[in-house]
Amino acid sequence: MGDRYWLWVGARLLVGVAIIAWALSYLGTGSGEKEFQKTLQAMKQVHSFRVASTSNPGMQHNEMLWEVDCDRDLLHYQWHLVVTSSNPPTEMNRDEITVAGREYDRQSDGSWTSPKYASRGSGSAKWYCGTLAQGTDSNLLPQIATMIRRGIIQKGDKKTVNGVRCREWLVAMRGAPSGLEHDTVCLGLADHLPYEMTVDWEHAHATFSDYNTPIHIDVPEAALQSTSANDGSR
Repeated sequence: MGDRYWLWVGARLLVGVAIIAWALSYLGTGSGEKEFQKTLQAMKQVHSFRVASTSNPGMQHNEMLWEVDCDRDLLHYQWHLVVTSSNPPTEMNRDEITVAGREYDRQSDGSWTSPKYASRGSGSAKWYCGTLAQGTDSNLLPQIATMIRRGIIQKGDKKTVNGVRCREWLVAMRGAPSGLEHDTVCLGLADHLPYEMTVDWEHAHATFSDYNTPIHIDVPEAALQSTSANDGSR
């Protein structure tokens, strides 16, 4: 009887310790949700950044680059696509700049033209930064708000990405197309900003850099003339 009593007491103590440890891991400063909340706040202050990504959905290989300067309302986008299902593989390239919401596409001879139905507003640099400032997800930086709502977040190891020390977080997304989408996000130890991300279901990898630093973007001459004309008419 005495042995059973002490076994029962020991079991109760072990359960209590486990509950306390779980609560401390959730409430502690290192919990994933709290770290991602810090990232969401840090991204609200972003005014310029660069994104380089690769992905391999199906029989394709994509290489993409975005350069965003919100203070000058400049967005530079480059895209290289290889369709590996064809023989020989098919390649496509795109190089475009959006200046104050107006799009300019680079032609094969190196010149720039503005499409007749170029987009205005949505997709501009100011639109992206305005979205970030509201704490809303965009399709350029990691979808931190969605990860907070739907993600199962686990702490990973520290690493260095492009010279920046960050901690990797493992995120399983509930309700993703494949059931549980497994992502990783590396958040800066000093500024909480994202510096690397992987997405398993489309075999994607992205790096993020040059936050709030001057980004050199060659603006088409036609865009400079249009901007000067608009400024003069005010």
